[in-house]
Amino acid sequence: MAVVLLATVIGTPILAVGQSEVPAALAPTIAQVPPPHPPRDVRGSDSPNDAGGSIAITWIKSLDDGAGLNSVTAYKILRATSPTGPFDTIGAAAAGQTSFTDAVARTSTPYYYEVAAVALVPTLGGEPVPLLVPSDPSPVAHAKAQWFHAGRLNALIAVIILCSAILYFITQAKSGRSLFIRKIAGLEAVDEAVGRATEMGKKIFYIPGTQDMDEVQTLAGITILGRVAKVAADYEADLQVPVARSLVMVTCREVVKEAYLNAGRPDAYKEDKIFYLTDDQFGYAAGIDGLVMRDKPATMFYMGAFYAEALILSETGNSIGAMQIAGTAMPAQLPFFVAACDYTLIGEELFAASAYLSKEPKLLGSLKGQDAGKAIILVTILIGIILTSIGALSLQTNDPEKLGFYNIAPWFEVQ
Repeated sequence: MAVVLLATVIGTPILAVGQSEVPAALAPTIAQVPPPHPPRDVRGSDSPNDAGGSIAITWIKSLDDGAGLNSVTAYKILRATSPTGPFDTIGAAAAGQTSFTDAVARTSTPYYYEVAAVALVPTLGGEPVPLLVPSDPSPVAHAKAQWFHAGRLNALIAVIILCSAILYFITQAKSGRSLFIRKIAGLEAVDEAVGRATEMGKKIFYIPGTQDMDEVQTLAGITILGRVAKVAADYEADLQVPVARSLVMVTCREVVKEAYLNAGRPDAYKEDKIFYLTDDQFGYAAGIDGLVMRDKPATMFYMGAFYAEALILSETGNSIGAMQIAGTAMPAQLPFFVAACDYTLIGEELFAASAYLSKEPKLLGSLKGQDAGKAIILVTILIGIILTSIGALSLQTNDPEKLGFYNIAPWFEVQ
């Protein structure tokens, strides 16, 4: 074992205690201080649950860690591809630590590690000299990739439960079984709202949010627009759709056109009723408010993603006495819609509208399956909380051997 000094004293490099390279004036002083004990049992192992390229290194700390004249102050981590070296420094650890992660290892490359204790040895000049005492080389270690992240086993189980529930209820819906879906008041009121506008001889405004087609709430809002347009075509009501995005305008035109066609009134469809205002958030809100104050519509729908303009729009509609139905998944805007509108679709009710309105078996089964899967997951979480609270279930350990079936990472290594 080589004991190597890391510094130059009086211009002469000191390579090893007791060797001829040590200056004669300093050798007696250094020789009186025994070198610190090296770390023991250095081992490298593949880091679990990763894509490779990482090796975890552990060791038993030096007996002189935190004690003695030549107390160990740090550890240097050295690596080589051969047990005989050469070993290169790849990192360091503070005194008292017993682990290090080599995050720059190449997958499937054999590596050997040494952990060197670093101590400060006093000299005649009073300035201590850093002394490096390396351990024996570790057994060979390889970095490997795993197919499966064992720490996410709970997520896999939840996905399996959810998918199983969805497939089961889709099968039940296709077989003709009637699935109970609770009533959503805002969607039930669509016929009433359109009929009210027809009786009053006034317009219907439909606002599909302020975001583009890449926003899922916009898609949900346009789905509901199809239903509203069909009822408007049946009742011969005047439906207008001012939008804030050009692509949304094109999509809304196609949806409304198809709804009028399905209602048997293609001649009643007017393309210019779906029109673009502006991309600017508050410019769009101001434009709609101007239309509302001039035309005084009887009914207004707000379906999609809304931000600060939510209160501006809904309060203006409320001020003219319009019947208003809103729906959004933006939590910060829901209180404004609840306060100013007659009906509000809250969160997932907006996304469930397509299944609720179409009654299509696949959509209904999917909706019912999601609710059932989430209920099972919530019950499981509740049971886990209760068991943990009473001390019947405890995973407070860092020892993978004590985690039972959770310690399955080696089963999924990429060979």
